[in-house]
Amino acid sequence: MTMGPVTSKSDEQVPSVEEATATPAGVPAKAIEGRSLGQIAWTRLKRDKVALTGAAFIVFLVLVAAFAPLLNKAFGHPVNQYHQDKINTSLGGIPEPGTWGGISTEFLFGVQPVTGRDLFSQIIYGARVSLLVALSATIVAVSIGVVMGIVAGYFGGIVDSLISRLMDLILAFPYLLFSIALISVVPVSSAWRISVVIGVIAFFSWPYIGRIIRGQTLSLREREFVEASRSIGAGPGRILFRELLPNLVAPILVYSTLVIPTNILFEAALSFLGVGVLPPTPSWGRLLADAVQYYEYDPMYMFIPGTAIFLMVLAFNLFGDGLRDALDPKANR
Repeated sequence: MTMGPVTSKSDEQVPSVEEATATPAGVPAKAIEGRSLGQIAWTRLKRDKVALTGAAFIVFLVLVAAFAPLLNKAFGHPVNQYHQDKINTSLGGIPEPGTWGGISTEFLFGVQPVTGRDLFSQIIYGARVSLLVALSATIVAVSIGVVMGIVAGYFGGIVDSLISRLMDLILAFPYLLFSIALISVVPVSSAWRISVVIGVIAFFSWPYIGRIIRGQTLSLREREFVEASRSIGAGPGRILFRELLPNLVAPILVYSTLVIPTNILFEAALSFLGVGVLPPTPSWGRLLADAVQYYEYDPMYMFIPGTAIFLMVLAFNLFGDGLRDALDPKANR
């Protein structure tokens, strides 16, 4: 009995790595692409629906503020136009009872007591003032805080001590009382008052970001890329702003989105106390201050601007929390 050749497993043809990973004929091979930190952060942020909701509402508020004149022309009335026919003078100047503060198809948010001005126009123009003050103060505060923090953290020694003590001194100030005292002596002019409010908020906000950046710089200044820059003769200016600053973008962005709502509340508090934006310039904080004496008879006058402040602050906080999680390399989300 004749038996055929016996083949062992070692004689079988084992496909090579190139053959195993080869693509079918006519199909182009797909190159493996790496992802940058920005792409990774964006992928994480897209999965956070709560943060995206906050971002969408922020975009909506920015559009409302930018197109306030068009919206007011389409759905509202001139911001300083009085409508005394909507006011019941026999009841202390409040809108007609049972009208929810004068809300109707003609006045979407009702009217102000006593003056009868359209509350819708006050709200949309107040959004412009609140965003202008908060964003401007944040930009100024972050710029000062980043420069002071990175200089203190990199140079150390006497420079670090002086800047750190300056930050401690500013943080120890009763900023609300100081702001009231300072703004009260400013000449009565809306442009001057808004500029001073921005300056005061920025002055008391920059030490917070300065301390954060200083701490981050202390951990980065001994890293290999900084030592490599020193070894090739790079000066302090290049190391600070070409090497260290790009590695601080994440905490700067996160802190900026979280400090904006704080500045919004700061501006609203100053306007509520009567030392913020001057009338007739609309301000949500001043609307709340005016509504205090009418909340028992016209609760909508307090509810609408209070809700506007609440939603704006909530949107920035939600987006800031989501951005912080997206930029955190240790996050599991």
